[in-house]
Amino acid sequence: MANFDRNFTDELRARLSIVDVVGRRVPLVKKGQNYWGCCPFHNEKTPSFSVNEEKGFYHCFGCGEHGDIISFTMKSNNMDFVAAITELADMAGVKMPEYKPKHPDIVKREESLFDICEKAATVYSEKLFTPDGAHALEYVRGRGFTDDMIKKYRIGYAPKNNIIANKFVSSKHLIESGLCRRGDYGLYDFFRDKLMFPIFNANGKIVAFSGRSLDGSEPKYINTSDTDIFHKRKTVFGLNFARDAIHRANRSIVVEGQIDAIKMQCGGFPETVAPLGTALTEDHIALLCKSNRNIVFCFDGDGAGQKAAARACSIVMSFLRDTSDIKFAFVTGGKDPDEILKTSGADAMRKIIDEALPLVDFLWQITNANFLTKTPGGRSQAEKFLKKELDKIVDSELKMEFEKEYNSRKFNSWHRWKRNESAVQIKLPDIDTITKNTLVYIINTYPELAEQYMDFLGTLGINFDGTAPELNLDKTAAEKYIVSLKLQRYIQKLNLTKTELIKSGDDNAGDEIKKIDNDIANAKEKLEKLISI
Repeated sequence: MANFDRNFTDELRARLSIVDVVGRRVPLVKKGQNYWGCCPFHNEKTPSFSVNEEKGFYHCFGCGEHGDIISFTMKSNNMDFVAAITELADMAGVKMPEYKPKHPDIVKREESLFDICEKAATVYSEKLFTPDGAHALEYVRGRGFTDDMIKKYRIGYAPKNNIIANKFVSSKHLIESGLCRRGDYGLYDFFRDKLMFPIFNANGKIVAFSGRSLDGSEPKYINTSDTDIFHKRKTVFGLNFARDAIHRANRSIVVEGQIDAIKMQCGGFPETVAPLGTALTEDHIALLCKSNRNIVFCFDGDGAGQKAAARACSIVMSFLRDTSDIKFAFVTGGKDPDEILKTSGADAMRKIIDEALPLVDFLWQITNANFLTKTPGGRSQAEKFLKKELDKIVDSELKMEFEKEYNSRKFNSWHRWKRNESAVQIKLPDIDTITKNTLVYIINTYPELAEQYMDFLGTLGINFDGTAPELNLDKTAAEKYIVSLKLQRYIQKLNLTKTELIKSGDDNAGDEIKKIDNDIANAKEKLEKLISI
């Protein structure tokens, strides 16, 4: 077997859910924290094959087979290691690199970076409780942080002087850690006069820092630049603390910033995490989906929050499964989760989370807000936007359900129209309840028929938003029903017109009545042929 760079195989494990990989071959059902199915490696009728999404492994309690996405792909497809990696890379949408073993110098450098970050966190923590850090301690306590919270999250203070550069001047990889930079007069600290939040990786190791300004300067937060052990777009703040809670709550909550995440975790929502001052990325969502596919995005209700939510909605589409429950909540009134918890308490925050919009509704809301659907051009743009978003869904059946839902909404909200009453000269009888329920069922089940017969259906005055009893009608029978009803209503209209002409006593109406009789005969013939099919 060739030597492969472990960084790449780790990336595959991070990007791909083992449930998705195994689920392509084995039907899985979630029971508790694990997924279960019949083992593909030996014959069995009772499922004993367990898949743990968070830990990324499978285990069969029947035959003892055990492994991860790579071993599963190798064994289930009878592939060698290279072929399995190639297939998984294709699934993950990443390019296969030229593999080579990790050099011992790289391993030593990474160990050194972990060590520097750990020691720096200790220095920052100590400085917070010295006279130099008094204003930082006053600020963080003013934000509602207790000493226990400060200790748990290892919050600290970076003083104005170059404390890290002076203490760790002999460290070989100090600049590579992102904590120091080299200037004209030697090394200087990157973080100075900042409230410091250590950034942990998923295993609980400190890999970087986020510093908050204390003098009102912008930007409010600055983060360590990417290093060998830290990649901002692949790191979710607070995930190491939230993992167990995500399993218990059967969801994760994503907020905008570190302080919001910490206050939510300590205020009754321990399943809360946050990106690191950047827009959400596919890597962030992939990490969260490995823990749980139910996510509530909770952003500020301002323009920036709405924009962030729309971006999250677009990114999450490719991660949707029929077991996903994605929602969007907004904190309005110029407040954020921290302020809601402080002023109104956990119950008010829980109400905001509980009233979150499901993804299907939020995407519909975005579409109608961004396009003028009252016009043909606007509807065309909206249609293209929806199609582009729905095409990201990899589960074809789930995609079809979304399309059916939106086709129904488009008909009811975009295309349904009311006739100009002044143009109506003949009043036809109202649609009876049975006919109405049948049409409601047909339109909600086969929205494409609504598009095809929109002009006729729009004259009936029926609210197609309602519900109707389940009927055993396939698409052909449903279309036949609409056409036959259309012919019957046409015949009714012709008869009413004929009656009005006869009542008028107009001596010149004879030719017109004969024409109507001929039209009635032709329509009845078509109706009889349709019924006989």
